[in-house]
Amino acid sequence: MRDHTFRLEQLKPMRSKQVGLAVLGYPISHSISPQIHNAALQILALKDSTFAQWSYKKVEVEVNDLSTSINTLAELGYIGINLTIPHKVKVLPHLSLIDEQARIMGAVNTLRMEHGGWKGYNTDGVGLSRAIEDAFKLPLGEFNVIVLGAGGAARAAVAQCIFEGCQNIALYNRTIDRATELVSALKENGIEKKVSLLESFTNPFDGLNEPVVVINATALGLRPEDPSPVDLSGLDGNFHVYDMVYNPPVTQLMRAAMEKGYPVANGLGMLVGQAARSLEIWSGQEVSVRAMREAAQAAVLS
Repeated sequence: MRDHTFRLEQLKPMRSKQVGLAVLGYPISHSISPQIHNAALQILALKDSTFAQWSYKKVEVEVNDLSTSINTLAELGYIGINLTIPHKVKVLPHLSLIDEQARIMGAVNTLRMEHGGWKGYNTDGVGLSRAIEDAFKLPLGEFNVIVLGAGGAARAAVAQCIFEGCQNIALYNRTIDRATELVSALKENGIEKKVSLLESFTNPFDGLNEPVVVINATALGLRPEDPSPVDLSGLDGNFHVYDMVYNPPVTQLMRAAMEKGYPVANGLGMLVGQAARSLEIWSGQEVSVRAMREAAQAAVLS
């Protein structure tokens, strides 16, 4: 069962001691973020009763209303906001401060009210890193990486790989022009590490000893009928496949990888990881990743 979707005009001011959190997107009805965050808040409240006054909602906000909406939420007593499609880049001009890693990534998914203005953070990269280490029992930095896609999710993935010291990073997108634009944007924001651009999907790390993780940062896989974004039949070696898609829980890319005996994981771990980091930023507390994961799994199955 999905949590209720709100419009901005339906929200009421927070009463004394109440604290509001929200996720904004358009559309947003599919989001399971309220279930994930509210599960962790319940655990926090067992140790500190003030967190019983915290609540998290999902709010549908169109792009043209974004600036007005984040200002209104501040006035209503909201201190934390998550952003999803299509707001992660559009919000940048409306922020008072931007975290350095988020600036390099060129997108934010988390806002915190600080000194009377919104500061932007990006927890997607941290979520990806935590998820990969949890799924494959190796830190992201120990992998050579092939990122599929050239949108915001791919940009966050490439940047995180660079932050964590991955020695070799390659990018594959069906249109190489967009992949070139992504690398150029990272360079403009201060990243000089070489990222190989693949004109066709092959193994650029043949002969190297490190394990390879293929990260799907495209939208292919969101529908059960979607094909795999790449053909894995020509790959051989120590490959792992991480698909950012979490619903459906098994994509065509993952099926193809499993047929070759490669370890796989879907994007639920990344969703939980980025959510946990967001709540840590807002609360200043360690949060229950286990409670968040269980809530996410229950929400996907409902």
